[in-house]
Amino acid sequence: MSPPVAQFATRAIHAGQDPNKWIHKAVIPPISLATTFQQFAPAETAGFDYSRSGNPTRQCLEESLASLENAKYALCFASGLASTLSLTYLLKSGDHVICFDDLYGGTNRYFRTCAANMGIDTTFTDMRNIKNIENAIKPNTRMIWIETPTNPTMKMVDIQGVAKMLEHYPEIISVVDNTFMSSYFQKPLTLGAQIVMHSLTKYMNGHSDVVMGAIATNSEEIYEKMKYYQNSLGTVPSPFDCFLVNRGLKTLHLRMERHMQNGQQVAEFLDKHKCVEKVIYPGLKSYPQYELAQKQCTGTSGMVSFYIKGGITEAQKFIKSLKVFILAESLGSIESLAEIPSLMTHASVPNDQREKLGISDNLIRLSVGVESINDLLADLDQALNLSQKS
Repeated sequence: MSPPVAQFATRAIHAGQDPNKWIHKAVIPPISLATTFQQFAPAETAGFDYSRSGNPTRQCLEESLASLENAKYALCFASGLASTLSLTYLLKSGDHVICFDDLYGGTNRYFRTCAANMGIDTTFTDMRNIKNIENAIKPNTRMIWIETPTNPTMKMVDIQGVAKMLEHYPEIISVVDNTFMSSYFQKPLTLGAQIVMHSLTKYMNGHSDVVMGAIATNSEEIYEKMKYYQNSLGTVPSPFDCFLVNRGLKTLHLRMERHMQNGQQVAEFLDKHKCVEKVIYPGLKSYPQYELAQKQCTGTSGMVSFYIKGGITEAQKFIKSLKVFILAESLGSIESLAEIPSLMTHASVPNDQREKLGISDNLIRLSVGVESINDLLADLDQALNLSQKS
């Protein structure tokens, strides 16, 4: 069986998992905790010398991730932000990056306060209009950072349209954060992006027990540079965490289908609820970029954002009244989570930016899990009704 030809579910279970890699023929790749490896002779190895530079368990995971993203290469990092940090080493002081103005709060904070200290200039712009991206390009622009859909307002970028525009700017690298859709529902490299990145912590692992990031690319030049930075910066994950993500990927296709089913039903329920002002979900026909979502993605995840009627008081009442949904940050796991972005995941984003982006105090972000849909809808209904009571 050739993994690139096989269907997604088959690759998720078998790519990178060849039992012939091990003398004992283990069907599931073992956890290699060794920090160093015996050499046949000086500089003559069996493929590994020091675990930061390469690890058998991590290699299995990276091969699997590359297959799922239709990529030639993949690399894993200690977190999603460690991936982001490592990617900025493709740049130098004085370079310019264009970012979507609506990003995960940690990414926004990194470019504003950390990359800036490295002499990297960042422009945040509304990437829903590709003209805005082109107008923001400077002579020193070297990277475009796309998140689609965005966190938490679910805005989308036309990846293929951006790639076509960048044909006139070969010096600019395009990066797409694919965390919200996972490799199952969106393939940025197939759409023309040069690099795709993930917070594997979320859907790809799917069990709220690992923090990890990854990138994938079809460019050998980018891969060799990033492999060097992965080793030189030491931004590597532990073998045990790699084992866990590798396990999580084997059910990714099953989990994403259930996340989509539940997410769609939750969105439709909220869309008709008397206590809700507006729902943002790519699977609803009322979603402003519905046609792009249909063209670019093969499905939708369990991420649903909505504006509750009222303000911070009603939002907090709702959150406190939930019984099944758990008040917690993060997303993309089997359990359902709820949060208020303005107070939690996006609190580090300046107030004026939050207002401009629509991250108001009555915006609530749900990560819909894989529980019984009847339990989830009943929980939302009772909490919404309680939120409006004085």
